[in-house]
Amino acid sequence: MKKGEKLILALIGVLAVVSVVYKGWQVSNETEEDPGIPYYSTASSELSDKAGKLLREHSCKECHKLFFLNNLTQNVPSPSLDGIGSLRSEEWLYNYFSAENPQEIIPTRLKPRFKMPSLAHLPEDDRRVLAAYMASLKVEDWYFEETRKMAYEKRTGEEYKPE
Repeated sequence: MKKGEKLILALIGVLAVVSVVYKGWQVSNETEEDPGIPYYSTASSELSDKAGKLLREHSCKECHKLFFLNNLTQNVPSPSLDGIGSLRSEEWLYNYFSAENPQEIIPTRLKPRFKMPSLAHLPEDDRRVLAAYMASLKVEDWYFEETRKMAYEKRTGEEYKPE
């Protein structure tokens, strides 16, 4: 190795060390606390087990995300179920799952193979379990505010001012 090559290698090493030390210093001086994952469930373990079984039987994760997990082989533009219980009531969800044609409740422009299938054929108890479980999937209030802010600023290009 030539003298110039050694100098360049040493310079790269020094820059790498400086960058690691600087990043460590930045992290140690952060004052903002990480708020954590905004999604949670209020479901009992019994309800979670029953609903989990139904979700697997009916391949819900083929289209929907749940707790950030989805089928990576599918690319279906269906909504995430994380936090759905903060947006919809258990009664609303039960009525949706009981509808012969869910698209009458929530219209969609998706291709027929991607549209939400009717779950009206399921026993009432199963639809109630799914509705109760989905209603238990909540999202922290602070996340709603962050989401509103990002959507507003993206849509308008202006700074968000809370009401």
